[in-house]
Amino acid sequence: MAPQLQRYSRWDGSQDGGYPDIEEVFSRLAEDVFHGWDFESALRRLLSQGFKDSRGRRLPGLDRTLAELRRQRQQRLERHNLENLFQGLEERLDRILARERTTLHDRLDQAAGKEAEHLVQTMVQSRLQQLASLQPEPASAISSLQDYEFLDQQAGRDFRELVEELRRQFAEAQFQHLGQNLQQIGPEQMAQMRQMVQDLNEMLERHLSGEEPGYRQFMDSWGELFPDHPDTIEEFLDQLRRRMAEMDSLLRSLSPESRRQMQELFSAAMADPALQAQLDQLARLLSREPRAGAPSSAYPFSGGEDLDFPAALELMGELRRLEEVERGLRQAYRGEPVAPDLLEQMAEFLGPGAAQGAASVQAMLAKMEEAGQLQGSEQGLELTARGVRRIGQKALGDVFKHLGQDRLGNHSLGRVGSGTDPGDETKPYEFGDPFRLDVQQTLMNALRRGGGGPPLGLTEGDFEVVRSDRTVQSSTVLMLDMSRSMPLRGYFYAAKKMALALDSLIRTQFPRDSLYVVGFSDYAREVGPGELARLSYSEYVYGTNMQHGLMLAQHLLSRHRGGNRQIVIVSDGEPTAHMEGAQAVFCYPPMPETFEKTLLEVRRCTKERIVINTFMLESNNYLVQFVKQITRLNRGRAFFVSPERLGDYVLLDYVNSRQQGP
Repeated sequence: MAPQLQRYSRWDGSQDGGYPDIEEVFSRLAEDVFHGWDFESALRRLLSQGFKDSRGRRLPGLDRTLAELRRQRQQRLERHNLENLFQGLEERLDRILARERTTLHDRLDQAAGKEAEHLVQTMVQSRLQQLASLQPEPASAISSLQDYEFLDQQAGRDFRELVEELRRQFAEAQFQHLGQNLQQIGPEQMAQMRQMVQDLNEMLERHLSGEEPGYRQFMDSWGELFPDHPDTIEEFLDQLRRRMAEMDSLLRSLSPESRRQMQELFSAAMADPALQAQLDQLARLLSREPRAGAPSSAYPFSGGEDLDFPAALELMGELRRLEEVERGLRQAYRGEPVAPDLLEQMAEFLGPGAAQGAASVQAMLAKMEEAGQLQGSEQGLELTARGVRRIGQKALGDVFKHLGQDRLGNHSLGRVGSGTDPGDETKPYEFGDPFRLDVQQTLMNALRRGGGGPPLGLTEGDFEVVRSDRTVQSSTVLMLDMSRSMPLRGYFYAAKKMALALDSLIRTQFPRDSLYVVGFSDYAREVGPGELARLSYSEYVYGTNMQHGLMLAQHLLSRHRGGNRQIVIVSDGEPTAHMEGAQAVFCYPPMPETFEKTLLEVRRCTKERIVINTFMLESNNYLVQFVKQITRLNRGRAFFVSPERLGDYVLLDYVNSRQQGP
């Protein structure tokens, strides 16, 4: 058997290698969230820079694609100029006039000495005088020559061709391909075009007023002028708007003198004010259409290569499509899909690899939406509740992954459970109970309810679970220091990650427990569960107002009267702010009054049997002395820990404290 030949080609990005594993992508996003980014900013950062997973599958960064689009646009601007759009036309007009003058002088020479010399002389002199009186501006000359009777037949044909070419270019500027579909544009075709635009305006007015526009009837009448017309009026109007925008971009990109020259040339060639009025009305109607789109751009050309009018109009279309692709990619930063036609244009401008890269970004985001981690909103993609939980689970997993079999005297919690031992008694199942089902008692409940005979059906009320030896509900307020020193010293990452892990631990393993998060700096405020993943550096100010944080924590814990009630403080410094009425007062070094007011709240917590456990990330003298006073007054625990082990200590201390009654 002959060996099979394998063909290899250079990687260009178009070959499908699959997009990265979404779990790895989400873990990368979670790490950014831990470091203080809000999720939406982290997502934009990942989409802009790209990502490579452990298997080498790469998600291309959109920044590189955008940079290439801008490079291509700049390349065009630096290559061309628009100041000589009608230079070829002016040269043709000069040749036509030179030919006509030559023929007139030849006719004079031929008539010399003949009987009709006087008549010929009179006719030639009159026409030479007409030609001499022409204005140097091409538009004025063309307007004056519309009624001129050329003696040279070839010059006359050339002039009519020139005028028809201008009319064709004018028609092409208004309606793409229309000029190409008109073999000639004489008076009959001009009247036809005028009627078509009038019918178009009437159709558009009906469309804007919500009536049946009559698009099919319009195309039955005028479809031969639009052989590639789309199936719907919306697509047809999109074509018209794009062409109008391209023409407007061309006008705005010209110098005032070139713009005036072009407008006068077209007016002179068309010589039809009624048609121009209809076209002006069409522009107004299209601007009122709800899908009018982005405004046209003016482009700063600086190159040396001249363009004629058709080439300039084609270039406007290219530049506008480049802008549309760029806008589509910028929307992709917000998680919005890139339309298929934009992907096709991207492949045209940048090659299949770029389009494939953008498609892989979309596929990955769609996969994350299907997984329930992301959802669309007016601001773009945002985290779902499931996504927030997933980030918390990532934090929790990272914490317990670092705990060895005997580290800190505890074990890794690898499964969902209550953290207590089962007993011999049973109880009816309540929401939040560990689902340790007592099968025998559950079936007996169903038999009693159903009268003792088959068939046997189970309802939620039949479930009986094993009662734990000790069921302790815990209500916790986690007070997070959000003062400026936390991110400056690099502690925020550990604190935020620990908070997410603790939130996830309680939601998954102790669902009947309550957790509140209070952020404090100059003032304290409650951080809702949905906000926790979005905490970022922008919120941090000077001041460590523990007093206000303890006041808010007591208010939150007042909703719970049974079980364990505790406050967990995570901070890198002693209190430097306190409340005077409704105002916070900041001072560093701290005033004695700040300590006194903070310790007063500690005493109130102690009176309410609220335990305060303090986790300190620094150990300066002020801080050590202050924490000693807290523990003396409250009998809580104090830990001086490194940021790397903060999560270990807080989570294990929480699990241990649940095993103690109130």
